[in-house]
Amino acid sequence: MAKDVLCEVNNCAFWADGNLCSADKIYVVSHKGETADNSRETDCKTFEPHDL
Repeated sequence: MAKDVLCEVNNCAFWADGNLCSADKIYVVSHKGETADNSRETDCKTFEPHDL
């Protein structure tokens, strides 16, 4: 398991200083079903927009 999860999407509710993700769990899905060939074929479903 990854100790630190990095995130550069600073408008996410889980974004923390140092480009860290503060979510308790991360949910990533593939555009192609159960597999992906590269990161462009995936999405982070954990993302929630931060109220500005």
